[in-house]
Amino acid sequence: MQVGIVGLGKMGIRMGARLVSRGHHVFGYDLDTAKREEARNAGIVWAEELSHFKTLQQQPRVVIVMVPAGTPTQDSIDKLSDVLSDGDVIIDGGNSHYKDSMRRAALLKERGIQFLDAGVSGGVWGLEHGFCIMVGGDEESFKVVEPLIRDLAQENGYAHVGPSGAGHFAKMVHNGIEYGMLQAYGEGFEILHKSQFNYDLAKLAELWNHGSVVRSWLLELAKLAFEESPDLADIRGYVEDSGEGRWAIQEAIDLDVPVPVIALSLMSRLASRQEESFSAKLIAALRRQFGGHSVRRE
Repeated sequence: MQVGIVGLGKMGIRMGARLVSRGHHVFGYDLDTAKREEARNAGIVWAEELSHFKTLQQQPRVVIVMVPAGTPTQDSIDKLSDVLSDGDVIIDGGNSHYKDSMRRAALLKERGIQFLDAGVSGGVWGLEHGFCIMVGGDEESFKVVEPLIRDLAQENGYAHVGPSGAGHFAKMVHNGIEYGMLQAYGEGFEILHKSQFNYDLAKLAELWNHGSVVRSWLLELAKLAFEESPDLADIRGYVEDSGEGRWAIQEAIDLDVPVPVIALSLMSRLASRQEESFSAKLIAALRRQFGGHSVRRE
């Protein structure tokens, strides 16, 4: 098939390269023209402007948007809607809010353009191993692009999961679960690291992946991380968040679903970004006030 990709960042370039390797014709666009050489090396034909997708592709045209959620995604979709025609398909493979996807699907349908929201997991390893893809939207539109989705994904690693918004809702919850899993591994390995036993953490991560109930791909990655740096001395403990964990927690509140693990894992990420906690300073000061406890001075 022919497919365009808007956004050739870490995910977009790998998705394009994977599709090329499976015989598809991929056209790529990115605001950063420095990506041109990397795209060419991946077998992706460079599009100078978004409008070029109309002449480069045969109908029904399919364009995958892989840019940051929010304004960049909206701007890309707005521009594409002026370029594409009746029956063409836009797939948002970024981490958009599911309500934005529902709104975009309804607006594009009025113009005859089909819209699918695809939650994509697998990170930078997706090129080699395949992605996991959760697709929301009209089922007939999904069938049009299914050969592309199938070749992007691992075996049995994709599904049409429901109407518009369902793909990004599933990915939002997926990322919330991911937050909790990462936090649990981080806390557990910190206990091991600070213990008296001088564990080989890479060896232990490898061991746990053989038959233990906590085995996972994250443990495989933990092994790689510990092999690169046993004490992680070159990495600062500053953890970003993509925003989807926040959305998952808000949805849980709206649905009266208790999610203490996911919520606390997000709070831990926020705490990781503080050079010095003001709240901790106040707690220390209050203990000194009411109990005469000593404090550590700057």
